[in-house]
Amino acid sequence: MILEMKVPSPGESITEVEIASWLVEDGDYVTKDQPIAEVDSDKATLELPAEESGIITLKAEEGDAVEVGAVVCLIDVDAAKPAGTTTAKPAKTEVEAEVETPKTTPSADAPQKNTPDTYASGSASPAAQKILDEKGIDAAHVSGSGKDGRITKEDALNAQPAMGTTKGSRATERKKMSMLRRKVAQRLVAVKNETAMLTTFNEVNMQPIFDLRKQYKENFKTRHGVGLGFMSFFTLAVTRALELYPDVNSMLEGDYQIKNEFADISIAVSGPKGLMVPVIRNAETLSFRGVESEVKRLALRARDGQITVDEMTGGTFTITNGGVFGSMLSTPIINPPQAAILGMHNIVERPMAVNGQVVIQPVMYIALSYDHRIIDGRESVGFLVAVKEALENPIELLMNNNPKKALEL
Repeated sequence: MILEMKVPSPGESITEVEIASWLVEDGDYVTKDQPIAEVDSDKATLELPAEESGIITLKAEEGDAVEVGAVVCLIDVDAAKPAGTTTAKPAKTEVEAEVETPKTTPSADAPQKNTPDTYASGSASPAAQKILDEKGIDAAHVSGSGKDGRITKEDALNAQPAMGTTKGSRATERKKMSMLRRKVAQRLVAVKNETAMLTTFNEVNMQPIFDLRKQYKENFKTRHGVGLGFMSFFTLAVTRALELYPDVNSMLEGDYQIKNEFADISIAVSGPKGLMVPVIRNAETLSFRGVESEVKRLALRARDGQITVDEMTGGTFTITNGGVFGSMLSTPIINPPQAAILGMHNIVERPMAVNGQVVIQPVMYIALSYDHRIIDGRESVGFLVAVKEALENPIELLMNNNPKKALEL
């Protein structure tokens, strides 16, 4: 019996996916639930498992865009497993993938193979001449690959302007972006073009949080199995500020402003397929332990490529931390349809005025980008100040003056 494997729906509103890579070869024997392909949607990269065991016949090429429900491969379930065969091609290691032979682009004055000179040598076809004129390249500096040395349109497309005397490799690589990356690029451009995005900044004295972590982090990790990081403080400070300034926790839908009475906090994490934004559901109901446990769970799933579309859908506010990469200050871009995003940055010791004295303190700059169409300056600045106040006075504003109870110790 021949089983037709069709593309399953990765999630609501997704109508097509792209075959990112086949993990098996045509004619391989595959086993049930074995990953056979990676498919890109506009929201995530997911693995496609074999529905049954048998000999596989591929019906789509890598890079093909296929509709949800389309047949991408056939599995002969009656075929016996050949003796001594492998079921999947070995995955490239990260080093091997990077050391692949680079594709080179011919330079305008790169040496070409010798061809006998004729009256046609060095002459360009009309189409080729037009391309060379647009690039500002003299046809005399291009060696043709056409008949009798004539310069073809392809020669003109591949020719590069001379850049003087150079040393070392001039290799380039042309790589098609994944569907996920293309969708992210489109959304980023759309945010710039379709929203009235502004950014406001503030600074936070992180010493109170440093003191709390120094005092309780060991007991917290022993008791709960997760570390007491900065993300729980920021998440709880954000949920508190969202209650004070509900416009920041809203989104624009046509002529209507939708205000959310819950806080689904999206957290930007770096995964093997690029930036991913999983969601902490109902973060306003979570404790420090709950936030840290959920952050760890989502980060591990993103790192291992196991994150699902549902886990990245439906956030109402985003927190991104460029500080882990060393960023001192940035203007984060809104994650639509959300109306605001908070940017964390690195912590640097700086002089601050404390009770009339200049003291060296660990300081973080924070940034709030917001859609000015539905969030006014009062709400945006007030929100960021509320976050700052909670981070600089966490015992009173986040722990109700009882750190041990708040940390469940």
